[in-house]
Amino acid sequence: MKQWDQGARLWARVFCAMIVTLFFVFPIYWLGAISFKTAEEIFAYPPVWIPANFNFHNYFVLFRDGEAWSIWNSFVTASISTLFAMFFGTIAAYSLVRYKTGGNHLGIWIISQRMIPPICVVFPVFLLFVAWDIVDTYTGLIVLYTAFNLPYVIWMMRGYIQEIPLELEQSALVDGLTRWAVLWKVVMPMAKSGLFATAVFTFIFAWNDFLFALILSRSDVVTFPVKVTGYFGAQSSLWSKVGALSMLGVLPMIFVVGTMQRFIVRGISMGAVKG
Repeated sequence: MKQWDQGARLWARVFCAMIVTLFFVFPIYWLGAISFKTAEEIFAYPPVWIPANFNFHNYFVLFRDGEAWSIWNSFVTASISTLFAMFFGTIAAYSLVRYKTGGNHLGIWIISQRMIPPICVVFPVFLLFVAWDIVDTYTGLIVLYTAFNLPYVIWMMRGYIQEIPLELEQSALVDGLTRWAVLWKVVMPMAKSGLFATAVFTFIFAWNDFLFALILSRSDVVTFPVKVTGYFGAQSSLWSKVGALSMLGVLPMIFVVGTMQRFIVRGISMGAVKG
């Protein structure tokens, strides 16, 4: 009887996990199905769950009209800003941990800056970028994403570096390594899981940004989230383009999370959330 109860609970958990998975996967499937449907199938009632023929015309139109270029804009701004944020954020976090820069409460103050609503700063930033003539440029978005994600990176890396025994660094210093060499040859390899996990989330934050990209881009560096919203109108919506461009925008995220999954799991299970 006890074994039967354990088996029933196991199957109940599996069933619940399947329901939750379907709940989150279905929107992705539906967008993918829409991207391959014809106009008749998109507006058909009852809904067409599986397209009769896989129609790649919707994707062809995006590339022909240059609208798929927004994916590249998002990739460039998110990738470069993530690299900058990880570089400067890791150095700052190391300084906070090993040199006690700013005292014991500077880290809390830094992460509190990440809690500021973007709408509070976007218009002053816009005026500043107009004065610097970097509106609608890669430079403007990269600088802004780097600055906005730095508090998150510093806070996360601070927690990971705190988990590294100080004795290992002291031994490396005794062996003749400089502080920079210790950082790159000792600290970085040991914090590799946390480094990749933080980088993935930082990249996702920059990739999904809408408000900053909406205000600070016009035509040259329009990103994927902004471009998608342009297909919704008061009279009609271009659902075929919405589905196609959404799938092109989701695939990089699936690839990044899929390839970095083991680092993300290990990174989250480390002491970073301890602060």
